Amino acid sequence: MQDHGEDFPLTRVPENARYGWFSVAVQRFGQMSALSQFLLGATLGFGMKFWSAFWALTLGAVVLEVVSIIVGIAGQREGLSTSLLARWTGFGRYGSAMIGIVIAVGLVGWFGIQNAVFAEGLVQLIGGMPLWLWSILAGVAVIAIVTFGFLSMGWTAYIAVPLFLILAGWTIINGLSHHALHHLVMMAPPGPLLTLSQGTTLVAGGFIIGAVITPDMTRFNRTAGDVVKQTILGITLGEYTIGLVGVLLAHAVRSSNVVSIVYSTSGLIGTIILVMATLKINDWNLYSSTLGIVNAIDTLFDKKVSRAKTTWVIGGLGTILAAVGILQHFVGFLIILGVAIPPISGIMLTDYWILGRHRDQLDRSLSKGTLPDRMELFNWPMIVAWVGSFLLGYFIQWGIQSINSLVAAVILYWICSVINARIVNQPKMVEETA
Repeated sequence: MQDHGEDFPLTRVPENARYGWFSVAVQRFGQMSALSQFLLGATLGFGMKFWSAFWALTLGAVVLEVVSIIVGIAGQREGLSTSLLARWTGFGRYGSAMIGIVIAVGLVGWFGIQNAVFAEGLVQLIGGMPLWLWSILAGVAVIAIVTFGFLSMGWTAYIAVPLFLILAGWTIINGLSHHALHHLVMMAPPGPLLTLSQGTTLVAGGFIIGAVITPDMTRFNRTAGDVVKQTILGITLGEYTIGLVGVLLAHAVRSSNVVSIVYSTSGLIGTIILVMATLKINDWNLYSSTLGIVNAIDTLFDKKVSRAKTTWVIGGLGTILAAVGILQHFVGFLIILGVAIPPISGIMLTDYWILGRHRDQLDRSLSKGTLPDRMELFNWPMIVAWVGSFLLGYFIQWGIQSINSLVAAVILYWICSVINARIVNQPKMVEETA
């Protein structure tokens, strides 16, 4: 299970299997350079003035960067994926299995939905085959990329990201050449107005799950400084470059339909490149969902399964659901997960950076290149904090719901852990192989 093809789903990533910061940064930027990011920018531009959209992107990016850096450095230090690290950052044995399943369900759902959107775009642009067949072909393409792991996903990013940047430049030249830039910057939004709070919510909420699963990527980084550089570069460039282009184009075309916008400014080739870029974020949706499932099976059934084989099973399921159109009915459920998943990072960062309950175990095992030989079976402060922060985030409509749930998790988990520490001197531990 420790070969490069499997990508170390149940072990630490060793130093000799890590990459330079730029290689990982390209993948981080690849997550942001997708059809969904153009859609976000166009949505902001359709309902906001340019500078209002700029500040919404700025505030949202700062939130995402802070969360990504804090949990990302923990993943880099330990060389562990999100669901595996969770075993020793507040969730314990059964809690880590639970979050592995929750993250997997959320991400495979988004994998299927983005796959369906991708297929619909190909039907409109190329045609020739029914939607279900395009869905299957698109799904198989992503599954094949993810099967070979981080290395093949990196090469995909090296191809997709430059093409996307070329498209963005071409779109700016073609789409904006007939408009005065100062006019587009100063013009009123063509659609219903969005407030700054609503715009920031769209930006932060749209990628908060990606921020939570940052350790899945940063475990391949060599230093904490690499995590900071790649996060700031990837997210900032992604939000500003792609997001602001979308804002200006929405003003120029007076529409939020991103495929129509790009087609009207760049033609068929540009639109195909844009739709193809969706593959770059969808591979990470599938990759992280398989890591969560592999961890869940290991913790619940003490059975190690192949990450590559799991990719075909999970990816195949998502592809089939996308092909038959079932996943379109799960959007509301996935939005709920968008409030339920952020508290995971709040609990993890509190346990790891503030309370440090298992840092000694992690440090000792890190020096040996192994996992700690002990873990909690159950941690009641985590359950209280997770459920409580989800309810607060879901029912309190003020501000950014996903961020509200994350902050509430930090506060609730810290309070509950302090109370628990006074009741029992130390967590109940069980001797077992991690």
